[in-house]
Amino acid sequence: MQVYKQHCKIAEEYHEVKKEIALLEERKKELIARLEQVEKESMDAAQLAKEYAELTEENRTLKLAQTQCVEQLEKLRIQYQKRQGSS
Repeated sequence: MQVYKQHCKIAEEYHEVKKEIALLEERKKELIARLEQVEKESMDAAQLAKEYAELTEENRTLKLAQTQCVEQLEKLRIQYQKRQGSS
């Protein structure tokens, strides 16, 4: 009889441990999913920062090109006006 009671107690403990393992495995899955999400967001943020830097540099280059074109256009206008004045 004592062996049976001991067996029942061990079976209950086994069931509790099994339940706890299942809960811990579920928690592990949740934490892994959360970690993957954080890593993805971090990669997205890094990609966005890189893209922002590239676009900022492209914008700076285009503004410089625009300024040079405006200056060249102004020089051409002056030359044209001089030619029109001398004709």
